[in-house]
Amino acid sequence: MKNHTFLLGIDLGSSSIKVSAINAASGKLAGTTMSPEEEMDMAAFKPGWAEQDPDLWWHHVKKAIKKLLARTNISKDSIAAIGISYQMHGLVLVDKNKRVLRPSIIWCDSRAAEIGEKAFNKIGPEKCLEEFLNSPGNFTASKLRWVIENEPEIYSQIHKVMLPGDFIGMKMTGRICTTYSGLSEGIMWNFKKNALADEILDTYEIDKELIPETLDSFGDHGTLTAEAAEQLGLKEETKVTYRAGDQPNNAYSLNALNPGEVAATAGMSGVIYGITDTPDYDEKSRVNTFVHVNHTAEENRYGVLLCVNGTGIMNSWLRKQFSIESRLSYGQMNAFAEKAPIGSDELKILPFGNGAERIFENRNIGAQVHGLNFNRHDISHLLRAAQEGIVFSLYYGFKIMQEIGLSPDTVRAGKANMFLSPLFRDAFVNLTGTRLELFNTDGSQGAARAAGVGAGIYSNHSEAFIGLDKLEILEPEPEKRKLYLEAYQEWLHTLESYL
Repeated sequence: MKNHTFLLGIDLGSSSIKVSAINAASGKLAGTTMSPEEEMDMAAFKPGWAEQDPDLWWHHVKKAIKKLLARTNISKDSIAAIGISYQMHGLVLVDKNKRVLRPSIIWCDSRAAEIGEKAFNKIGPEKCLEEFLNSPGNFTASKLRWVIENEPEIYSQIHKVMLPGDFIGMKMTGRICTTYSGLSEGIMWNFKKNALADEILDTYEIDKELIPETLDSFGDHGTLTAEAAEQLGLKEETKVTYRAGDQPNNAYSLNALNPGEVAATAGMSGVIYGITDTPDYDEKSRVNTFVHVNHTAEENRYGVLLCVNGTGIMNSWLRKQFSIESRLSYGQMNAFAEKAPIGSDELKILPFGNGAERIFENRNIGAQVHGLNFNRHDISHLLRAAQEGIVFSLYYGFKIMQEIGLSPDTVRAGKANMFLSPLFRDAFVNLTGTRLELFNTDGSQGAARAAGVGAGIYSNHSEAFIGLDKLEILEPEPEKRKLYLEAYQEWLHTLESYL
């Protein structure tokens, strides 16, 4: 039966929606599409703001799925289950008719950072860290408090509060639900009590009735309604059996499920995500601990997340600026960058132009270019300094992870996004001093595999990873590592002048 069964995975990013189909028997990719072809816009009406229209996400989900079915000739009757991965921490508000009340305040929006800091001090840092493992920070609960304070007329109309993946699930099934992992990413979960974070909700005066039904990441999340099936070109009552934030899901896609295993990704943001079985936390909440997708009462699994906002979005911005007549490809940009030496001849870039950064305790220091010399530097130096600046930023956070006990010798990543760049991979491996394993996967494929577990098509997680292939292994080189560490120290000296 599996030979003719396919699993569908949806990855809702802030730049695009990607959809993949996996053959359940072989675990091989049957097809993948994305919509739109170029990055979706973010609305930034004020400095530090970032919003997107959830209905636009749904529009592109429909386009991507229809395009996939047309390209692959996969029958809608052969799709057994759907999994959803989504950009984390976003706030989606709907009324009783399931209509969106305002644009989503998405992950990189900084407006609620001060609200989170006040709540951290009011509740007490020790209590927050011991029970929620994080400061309320700029996460989903704090974003909702911003709506209460600034848009009370919107708040009064809210029926349910959702994360971006919950919204897509609602559009598909008509059912409004979330997950325990999702509540933890919004800082609405008390790890100590294994229950809703009442102290956060009470401090923010959030009505608990607004929180959706809460489920495990894997399982029955509803079935496609007749209306959704028609819009998507799929079969009515197709099961939706998984959802997770993009970073826990990225770790899942790389089979990072057990303590000590670490996954990385470098899309619009850059992330290193390590698995632990103990609820560890950083006292300054610069890295954040959430419930991992395979967490159970019997086997505790947590994900410690390091995030740098200004990663792929910086590369995308540079691409647009240097493409006046015809747009450079990312491959061409990578080739230009490789012409410059390690350290970019003392040209340094701080890539923090995408809102407040958690590694700096939610400060927004902006992006900076330092040491630019019109007689020495050209486009190759600028492009290399950008990629190095991103890796240096990840290493800055990596050292924080090491402080709380995560010291991996191996990191897994999909060969996608910035990990397609040989320079980026080389800098990452040699600066972190870790072995890098690259796989033939991405978030949409991971969501498809996970849907198979949630639907019972796979009897366990190990079975779901048939067809996952290791494409390449990179090891650090002592001499290169020395050069990268020297360049990092120079970059760090520049960074510290802003901290």
